[in-house]
Amino acid sequence: MWAIIETGGKQYRVEPEEKIEVERIEAEKDSTIKLDKVLFVSKDEEGKDVIIGQPYIEKAEVEALVLGEIKGDKVTIFKYKPKKRYRVKKGHRQIFTQLQIKKISC
Repeated sequence: MWAIIETGGKQYRVEPEEKIEVERIEAEKDSTIKLDKVLFVSKDEEGKDVIIGQPYIEKAEVEALVLGEIKGDKVTIFKYKPKKRYRVKKGHRQIFTQLQIKKISC
């Protein structure tokens, strides 16, 4: 069984016991959250028994355990204007929340 969920403006394909990194969610470590924006559920691996939402499936939920927060790779921002002595170098590391999928129900 697998599903496609939406969180943080992005879509993820998830299966039970899988670990994923999503945009930051305000939740405490080792707590359980329910993601209710489920777009698609497949009950078998071949994709023959499926449920498609319009846009979401009602009464479908994905339960996930919050493992903690991590930082992503560093992104370097460099601004430059020729002949003007203008140079700015900045860096950014996005914070992600790690989730472990426990159960998919529909």
